[in-house]
Amino acid sequence: MLSKFDKESVLISHLKDGDEHAYLYLVKTYHSMLSNYAYSLTRDWAMAQDIVQELFLYIWKHRKKLDTIYSLKNYLFKMAYNQFVNAYRKNNAVTALERSYMEALDDAIDDRNSEILKRKIAIIIKGISKLPKKCKETFLLSKKEGLTNIEIAEYLNISVKTVEGHIAKAFHLLRARVGAQLKEVLFLLFGIKRV
Repeated sequence: MLSKFDKESVLISHLKDGDEHAYLYLVKTYHSMLSNYAYSLTRDWAMAQDIVQELFLYIWKHRKKLDTIYSLKNYLFKMAYNQFVNAYRKNNAVTALERSYMEALDDAIDDRNSEILKRKIAIIIKGISKLPKKCKETFLLSKKEGLTNIEIAEYLNISVKTVEGHIAKAFHLLRARVGAQLKEVLFLLFGIKRV
């Protein structure tokens, strides 16, 4: 069944007017999506929920500033990312290296580059699927599951050197597809502790 809020401009207009039904529709429509996205960044479900809750509170408090010329969905995802960055900076002492890495991420997900980034993520996912079987399995155990090289070696019954070789090969093949932003794109896919 179609809702009167399915049209984004109508939803934003009602939000700006303080319509609680519009706000509930917004939360119901985007909560799950934003939670999954925040979790992909944090790898911590409680932190992801905090980020999304803060985001929705911010939207309600500043609803008058919403603008129909921007995509609400893109705005929400950008806000979730910004909330993640703020939480990350707050919870961790940020070194100069981390700061430059976060700035590179800011550039990578800048609104002007969002289409390029989406293409690069799609290329990475496709590239991972085309990796040789053992190379792909090793890479995903490392980056997606967060296992150490020793844990992977024990799990797959191979040497640590072989694990390192598979991961290096995967990085080489994926970098050839995506270029210099490989680590930033992998960060968005698997989270900071996995890259």
